[in-house]
Amino acid sequence: MPPKVKITKKMVADASFEVVRANGHENLNARTISEYLGCSTQPVLYSFKTVDEIREAAYEIADKYHSEFIMPKDTDDNPMLALGLNYVRFGQEEKNLFRFLFQTDKFGGKDVTVLMADPGLSEIMEIMAAGLKVDMEQAKEMFLTFFCVAHGMASLLANNSMEYDEGQCRKMLENVFFGMMAARKGK
Repeated sequence: MPPKVKITKKMVADASFEVVRANGHENLNARTISEYLGCSTQPVLYSFKTVDEIREAAYEIADKYHSEFIMPKDTDDNPMLALGLNYVRFGQEEKNLFRFLFQTDKFGGKDVTVLMADPGLSEIMEIMAAGLKVDMEQAKEMFLTFFCVAHGMASLLANNSMEYDEGQCRKMLENVFFGMMAARKGK
């Protein structure tokens, strides 16, 4: 009977996420993962064939974590504004994960239509369309504008180019949101 596996593939994936979260994606390698797990590099590389596969596993975990982090709560009065503020806060609080998810080559050369086609956004788009009393295409157009502003703020925060001031961030996002609403009424 072979010995029981002490370091599982899930443990390696979870450790890779934690290494990226604490130290940045630039420091993700078999050695840093093995140090995190308190083992040699052999079990790390036994579970995954390459460090790129480990990076993919970490990316999937980070993406899921990000999605849960930014989703509005049922108690939020304005789900779109809450989503934007949560996204900006993610850039501030999870700088390494933000850079890993949005400032690496993972999406290099891709168009924002890829973002808009994400099935995970369908629930948000439906809530927005109903709450704003617009059709789905108008909701997508408004979301894209709002997202670009929120992403810019989150990027500045994640790269320490801006100090976080929640009140200021809220005011900027409200200006964009209510400006879009006013523009829709004017049409």
